[in-house]
Amino acid sequence: MLQKVRALLAKAEATPYEAEADAFTAKAQELIVRYRIDRVLLDKERARDGGSAVARRIDLEDPYLKAKVVLLSNIADANQCRVIWPRPHRYVQVFGVADDIDAVEELFTSLLLQATGALRRAGSKQDEFRRSRTAAFRRAFLLSFALRIGQRLAETVDATVEAAAAETSVALVPLFAARAEASEALALETFPQVRPLRASVSDAEGWHAGAAFADQADLSQSAKLARGA
Repeated sequence: MLQKVRALLAKAEATPYEAEADAFTAKAQELIVRYRIDRVLLDKERARDGGSAVARRIDLEDPYLKAKVVLLSNIADANQCRVIWPRPHRYVQVFGVADDIDAVEELFTSLLLQATGALRRAGSKQDEFRRSRTAAFRRAFLLSFALRIGQRLAETVDATVEAAAAETSVALVPLFAARAEASEALALETFPQVRPLRASVSDAEGWHAGAAFADQADLSQSAKLARGA
């Protein structure tokens, strides 16, 4: 499964067309969900608990560390995982089922690479006094991108789970909710005192550009692209 996901994400990273990149990424997320549904159904059939959560450390790098944490957290939330950032360290702890964390890492790496490419194409920015505002633009871009990507991935997960539930006549939402609860329980057991991460932006252009980049494609085209791949 991961080989197929990596192939789709590699195409997303390689294409110069943002709409195609978004559609390939959406198809990768759909494939991940389909795989997870198969695992959940198999565990249910065998009366086995397949939702045991584990913890994994993922290292992150500056710059824009907070924005990267938000991106990773939103990807994790869409896939029933939980991210805790023990500030000021340059790493996060991800809690979830091992296969789910694998998928989260793959998506995060690819989406961050795609966003970095978009920032590079956007170039440097200056204010009306010709002072550099590149850092503010990029921070706002990444935060906006992270929030919208999280929404879109969650929409893909919900649609895929709903379609699979109709096909299998199995109530999948409670099974997925159990995975999310296991992730949350282990996270709170490990870090009993956590606070929500707050972030602010000061560059409107970057904020709108990040959302636009995350929102390029009509995700209904993803299946067509995958069939033609």
